[in-house]
Amino acid sequence: MFVLIAGGGRTAAHLATLLLAHQHEVRLLEHRRDVLANLHHELPTEVIYEGNPIDPQVLEQAGIGRAKVLAACTSVDEDNLALCFFARTRYNVPRIIAWVNNPRAAWLFDEKFHVDVALNQAQIFSSLIEEEMSLGDMMTLLKLRRGRYSLVEEKIPAGARALGVAIKDLTLPSNSVIATIIRHGQILIPRGDTRFEVGDEVLAIADHEGAEELATLFGRPDQPMPDDTRDQGRP
Repeated sequence: MFVLIAGGGRTAAHLATLLLAHQHEVRLLEHRRDVLANLHHELPTEVIYEGNPIDPQVLEQAGIGRAKVLAACTSVDEDNLALCFFARTRYNVPRIIAWVNNPRAAWLFDEKFHVDVALNQAQIFSSLIEEEMSLGDMMTLLKLRRGRYSLVEEKIPAGARALGVAIKDLTLPSNSVIATIIRHGQILIPRGDTRFEVGDEVLAIADHEGAEELATLFGRPDQPMPDDTRDQGRP
């Protein structure tokens, strides 16, 4: 897959490195001499295209017409928005991702400018902190369907509500499924009559509400219920 990255800062350079490691074709656009000097130490020369990433002629020469993904990663939000709009309306790039530099401008990065995914660092961090706190010891391993569902993992401690109970007898959240159980280093396919033991590592797919309910079943017995967590600090 051909990915065009506009901008050559640290985020863009790291993205290019990861994509190359996964065998994608990558072209990174940058025109600042000091940034280019660093890029040539980190990336293969053929990946780097010297030119202003918001110049239409430079974009065309870099191959935007055949790009499957555009990642707008310049240090100027206005440039990123212009790139997103131009890439979709003129070249119909299928997937457009934009980096948000100023969190106060995040509201602009939506379908009006043809932004499919906006990466707002402040929002990402705050969401992760809020989610991890609400899930107790449960760990989010992977986001699915644009973040609506997650692959979560919990190691069942002594005293957990689910201990000794068959899966068919547990009141599991409707929007969740137990994917697998790891017991003593072995994969255990969950069945209706499977009962959980202390130390089981449970992998499940759930939306956020389902993950909170699973955390109360598989978590420490002293872990507060989701409603209790939300009520803390109220008068």
